[in-house]
Amino acid sequence: FLLREGIPAFFEVPLTNFLGTRWYPIFDLFGTLPLILGSALVTVVAIAIALPLGVATAVFVREVAPNWAREVLKPMIEVLAGIPSVVLGFFGMTLVAPLVRKILGAPTGLTAFTGALILAYMALPTIISVAEDALDAVPKSYRDAGLAMGATKWQTIWHVVVPAARSGIVTAVMLGMGRAIGETMAVMMVTGNAARLPLTLDSLFRPVRTVTATIAAEMGEVAQGSVHYHVLFGLGIILFILTFLINLVAASTIFKKQRRGGLR
Repeated sequence: FLLREGIPAFFEVPLTNFLGTRWYPIFDLFGTLPLILGSALVTVVAIAIALPLGVATAVFVREVAPNWAREVLKPMIEVLAGIPSVVLGFFGMTLVAPLVRKILGAPTGLTAFTGALILAYMALPTIISVAEDALDAVPKSYRDAGLAMGATKWQTIWHVVVPAARSGIVTAVMLGMGRAIGETMAVMMVTGNAARLPLTLDSLFRPVRTVTATIAAEMGEVAQGSVHYHVLFGLGIILFILTFLINLVAASTIFKKQRRGGLR
């Protein structure tokens, strides 16, 4: 269905228009570059925020926290993933956006950075859970060997356990990125929805528009069968390809790890 409705867009819209810099469907301008770059900017910044926090939390839960605390923290982290995105979007609009405007001096609080903060929060449960499972899969003998050679507990964690779980942590990041790039409602509510090219140094603190927000905002009022209609499905194809590639990289990482483990 996605291909049936989206492929006509690539024949109806010239390539120079489709890859242009202006998204004004009412004037038959379907430049998707601002939307793709907006999605990329928000997603990359979100992962840059979530990665250190997620890995550090996973290390704490698996390696540092006592058993009773681990039994409490793991269900709480999993519950965070169940919070509806519209609730997080409302939270971002009412609390995070005003803070961004006041503290960082942005013209408006509805910026790419605000969206990245919300997406980082949404990606954290996935990153923490998968990374914690990867750390848990590291054999106990690795830890014992590190301690036996005179390393401290923290040295063993950061120089032995975490490197041994690197492939699983990469998988966690890829899955978190797939979660972030496909998010719709929260991003639509907090990024300002301005289809502009985020190429300047201050783009992070200005409004942007993502692919998912564009589809959600315009699909309900577009004429079925029109060029605009097919272009929105074309955006869906692009988004599908991006998320497929991200998940493919994550799956190949797991496969390589399992194959190396089987060979050993």
